[in-house]
Amino acid sequence: MSSVLEYLSLGFSVAFTATNLLVAAIGSFLGTIVGVLPGLGPINGVAMLVPIAFAMQLPPETALILLAAVYVGAEYGGRITSILINVPGEAAAVMTTLDGYPLARQGLASVALSLSAWSSFVGSTIAIIGITLLAPLLANFAVAFGPAEYFVLMVFAFCALTSLLGDEPVKGILAAMLGLFISTVGVDANSGVYRYTFDLPNLADGIDFVVVVIGLFAVAEMLQMLENLLGGTSIEVPKSERKLFNLKELAFTWWSTVRSGVTGFIIGILPGAGASVASAVAYANEKKLIEGKDPNAKFGQGDLRGLAAPEAANNSAATGSFIPMLTLGVPGSGTTAVMMGALTLYNITPGPVLFDAQPQLVWGLIASLFVANVMLFVMNVPLVRLFASMLSIPPRLLVPGILAISFIGVYAINATRFDLLMVVGIGVIGYFLRKMNVPMAPMVLGVVLGNMMEQNLRRALSITNGEISILFESKISITLWILAALVAIVPPLLRKLASRKASIPAN
Repeated sequence: MSSVLEYLSLGFSVAFTATNLLVAAIGSFLGTIVGVLPGLGPINGVAMLVPIAFAMQLPPETALILLAAVYVGAEYGGRITSILINVPGEAAAVMTTLDGYPLARQGLASVALSLSAWSSFVGSTIAIIGITLLAPLLANFAVAFGPAEYFVLMVFAFCALTSLLGDEPVKGILAAMLGLFISTVGVDANSGVYRYTFDLPNLADGIDFVVVVIGLFAVAEMLQMLENLLGGTSIEVPKSERKLFNLKELAFTWWSTVRSGVTGFIIGILPGAGASVASAVAYANEKKLIEGKDPNAKFGQGDLRGLAAPEAANNSAATGSFIPMLTLGVPGSGTTAVMMGALTLYNITPGPVLFDAQPQLVWGLIASLFVANVMLFVMNVPLVRLFASMLSIPPRLLVPGILAISFIGVYAINATRFDLLMVVGIGVIGYFLRKMNVPMAPMVLGVVLGNMMEQNLRRALSITNGEISILFESKISITLWILAALVAIVPPLLRKLASRKASIPAN
C-alpha cells in the first residue's frame, strides 16, 4: 500500500504541472463536444488529435493525458443528446436513451442531465480506484479470458438481453436477429467469402456501427419528429423546474450507480469488450434485479435508475479499459488501440515493463484521470441549463440541424456517398420498426456483439479442431454458463409463480 501511495504522489506531481492541468482541461472540453456530436465518437476524436499532439512535440505523458481526457470526456458528452433528443452521441450512450429521453419528455431534462453527470463521475471514480489498487491482479484475470470465455460472455450478454424485450418478446427477438444479420455482412475474416454484399464493393467491409446507430436513432427519430410537424402535432416538452437532482433522487439511484460502476469496470478490463457491452449488461442486470423487487419500477418509461446504470457502467468501462493497455500491451477498446498507436510514435511499448520503465507516464496518467474526472463533473453540471435549452429549439430548425450533423459524422467515416444512402435506408427501416413498436436496443446489441461472438467461437473451435467441449472446460466458462442460465430461466419462472399466486383467490 505504501508503494502505491508513493507512485500516486509521483503521478500527482506530474498531473498538477501547469501544462498537464491545462491539457486535461482542454481534452475534457473537447471530449464532451466529441461525445455530443452524433457519429463522431471517442475513437475518431482521439485519432484526430494524435497527429496534432505529436506535431506539437508534447511529452509522451502530456500527449497521453490529452488523449485520455478526450476519451473520458466523450463518454460524458454522449449522454447529452441521448437524453434530450433520443440520439446517442456515441455508441456507449445507446442504453441511456431508454430512460433518459422519457425523463426529458416528462419535464425532467435538467434533473436527468445532472444525475447522469453524477453517475458518470461515480462510475469513473470506481474504475480509477480499481486501476490504482488492483491493476496487476486484474491484468492476470483478463489474461485468463480466451476465445471460449469471450464467447460465453457474449452468450451471457444475450441472455441478459431478455430483460430488454418488453411486453412483446417476439418483436424483441426479431430485432436482435436483425442486428445479428447486420453484423454478418461483409467479407468473412476466416474464409474470405463475401457474405450478403450483393456484389457491392462498399459492403465488403461490412456496415459500420456508426451508420447503424445514426440510422436507427438520429434519422428515425427525426423522421418521426418530421411526421409530427407535418401532421400539425408536436410533443410538448414541459420546462424543467429544477436544475439539479436532489438528495432523495441521489439515494434512490445510489446502489444502482455503484453496482453498475463495478460491473462496467469488470467488463472494461476485458480486452475488446468495451463500454457498449458494459452499459447494456449493467442496464439489463439492474432491470432484472429491480423489477423483481419493485413492482412500481418503470424501466423504459423514465426510471432514474435506468438512467444512472448505463452511464455509470460506460464511464467505468472506458476508464477500466486502460488496464489491459498499460499492463498487458493489449488494447481494451478501439480508443485505447488508437492511444497505443500514439505511444509507438514516442517509441514506447505498453506492457508489464512500462510500470517500471516509465512510472511517471503510467502514474501521471492515473492521477490525471482523477483530475479530468473532477473537471468533467464540475464542467458539466453548470451547463445543464444550457444543454436543456436545446429542447426549446423549434422542430423546423432542430430536424435539419441534427440531420446535417449526423450526415457529416457518417461521411467522415469513409468519405463515401454510399454510407449516406445506407444511413438513410436504415433510418427509414428504423422509422417503420418504431411504428410497429419494435425495440431498438436488442438490434443495436446484436450488431455490437454479433461479430465478436462469431470470431471468438471460431477461434475457440479452431484450437480443438472443432471440439465443442472447449466451451465448457474452464471454471470461468462454467460460471458464465450457469449465470446465463439463471438470468434466462429464473425471472420468467418467478413471474409465472407470482401470477399464479395472484390468481388464487384469497380465503
